[in-house]
Amino acid sequence: MAIMNWVWPLTALFGSVIWLCFYLKAARRAGDAERDTPMAVAVAKGASHCGAGCTLGDIIAEWVAFAFPGVALWFGWRTLFAEKLFAVWIFDYLLAFLIGVLFQYCTIKPMRDLSVGTAIVQAVKADAASITSWQVGMYGVMAAGQFLWFRHAYGGLAPVASPEFWFLMQLSMLAGFCTAYPVNWWLVRTGIKEKM
Repeated sequence: MAIMNWVWPLTALFGSVIWLCFYLKAARRAGDAERDTPMAVAVAKGASHCGAGCTLGDIIAEWVAFAFPGVALWFGWRTLFAEKLFAVWIFDYLLAFLIGVLFQYCTIKPMRDLSVGTAIVQAVKADAASITSWQVGMYGVMAAGQFLWFRHAYGGLAPVASPEFWFLMQLSMLAGFCTAYPVNWWLVRTGIKEKM
């Protein structure tokens, strides 16, 4: 799958050496059919596929909201949320969802030879729960880190343009993988998502 050429570098942004080892050990093997891939490995690939879309969406959204703070107003900052962080998370989720579905579309359409409309519907079905579960895990750790750690230890939230923010984002993405993994297992087992 050509889309995996995007997935592995994007997941290495948060998974570092762990994902590099996973790629070298389980994902780069040439000639293995997907049906021969152990379920645990196939699910990890599927969750990583989802995580790549989430990672790219979150990186883009965070920097767009940093460069253009008015964007956060569109997503509820100062009307629904006192904290800009929560409004940006809405933007993060929407962008991650769109990119994740695009990645899934790029996987499903050629594999199943579907029409554009059918492939989009199948991509949404395959990735909606996965992306949502990933973002829930990610937001939980981000919230704990920002509000329980950074605010108390350093007197405020870590800004996007700081290494602390991106270190916490890496930890949060790992948490997202952990919350998306069982959901991906269920999606693959029920046939909603393809085994990778």
